[in-house]
Amino acid sequence: MLQKTYPYYLANEPVAANTDLEVTDKFSGEVATRVAMADAAAIDKAIGLAVDAMPAMRAYPPFKRQAVLEHCVKRFRERYDELALALCIEAGKPINDSKGEVTRLIDTFKVAAEESVRIDGEIINLQISPRANGYHAYVKCVPIGPCSFISPFNFPLNLTAHKVAPAIAAGVPFVLKPASRTPVGALIMGEILAETDLPKGAFSILPAHRDGADLFTTDERFKLLSFTGSPAVGWELKRKAGKKKVILELGGNAAAIVDGDQGGKLDYVVERLAFGAFYQSGQSCIGVQRILAHASVYDALREKLIAKTKSLVMGDPKHEKTFVGPMISESEAKRLSGWMEGAVQAGAQIVAGGKVDGAMFEATLLEGVKRDTDLYRKEAFGPVAILERFNDFEAALAQVNDSDFGLQAGVFTDSLAHAHRAWDALEVGGVVINDVPSFRVDNMPYGGVKDSGLGREGVRYAIEDMTELRLMVMRETW
Repeated sequence: MLQKTYPYYLANEPVAANTDLEVTDKFSGEVATRVAMADAAAIDKAIGLAVDAMPAMRAYPPFKRQAVLEHCVKRFRERYDELALALCIEAGKPINDSKGEVTRLIDTFKVAAEESVRIDGEIINLQISPRANGYHAYVKCVPIGPCSFISPFNFPLNLTAHKVAPAIAAGVPFVLKPASRTPVGALIMGEILAETDLPKGAFSILPAHRDGADLFTTDERFKLLSFTGSPAVGWELKRKAGKKKVILELGGNAAAIVDGDQGGKLDYVVERLAFGAFYQSGQSCIGVQRILAHASVYDALREKLIAKTKSLVMGDPKHEKTFVGPMISESEAKRLSGWMEGAVQAGAQIVAGGKVDGAMFEATLLEGVKRDTDLYRKEAFGPVAILERFNDFEAALAQVNDSDFGLQAGVFTDSLAHAHRAWDALEVGGVVINDVPSFRVDNMPYGGVKDSGLGREGVRYAIEDMTELRLMVMRETW
């Protein structure tokens, strides 16, 4: 079970300032633990100490950064079950999925440990004209400066890791605001980081209410803001962020295309579509929301997908057989239910699921959803998927692109030509061939276009954002 209370971490140190934040068990609705909340004064102090830590972090050598990350890997493994249970309770994520996220947390820190000792520069040949004769140029990567991180509720371990681990590898101090609904995993991460010899001020982890955390965005002492969350909030933060670099990992309404050559592989396709659409109650920005199936396979796919959707076990996320747990809150379930009802009123049919009880929302499949409804145009962020047919592959690509979002897309096809055409034509950050858009490995570049964000995560790519190039030109004879 969880501890009764958790401190926040200010400049590497635990501070039991209060117990103001109640963290609930998302299945039972009961208070599971209480967490210290940071006020504006604590946030301001953390930023100042991060600035003070910058010289020590620049001098902190790569092999020591690697050792810190390797220590985290070791301790995450030792506390694997504790981390998984904490995630299951605070996020309502089924226990098997929670264990999977702890595994990805470990993977992300392992990759960062490897990358920490190969942040290299280059030599530039300046001999492009006689006036540069005798000159040589060298480039190295240096830490950008103190960074502000804001992480979301849906992957509170691994999406936090995708900010924290690259920061340690790059040698930048950071102040992190974890999601107030799911702060416990980040605070356990802080407890483990506090066991290391990172310079004082290298990290602070401060749960805070959104309306009291403007300094995470507006304070000019930060040189980078990395935010993962909703598009509406993310773009507003960018507007307020001033001169700092901004990385946004936002939402999507991801599509999966099932080409007409998949008739003999529909069982695999259905397994992956059901996973992508309903995994962790659909609360993933790359969850499958739109399924476009070729007319030649549509009827068979529809029958199998309906049966699979109806077979998914919904219930207590602590039970190993549970696949669909609660949404993060009853209000989110009501919001999505309203979108579903609006789609039905506009002519859609619910062919599987559709029942809602509090925060519990059945895995739900609809067809005939009009393209101007909220359920089609916006990010559902819940266990609802839309099934529709197509006859022409080019038209299906255009239909996928008919979206304000562009994070990832999936294409099931045996045609190499169609795979490359999708890669060329789809306006997304990543195209996944023969799997769902929900597929992600933690060393690959990950991010979107359009309303889905700016920049890329994936450890090496995040390190690039957290460092900047510094040039030295040398005249060898003078």
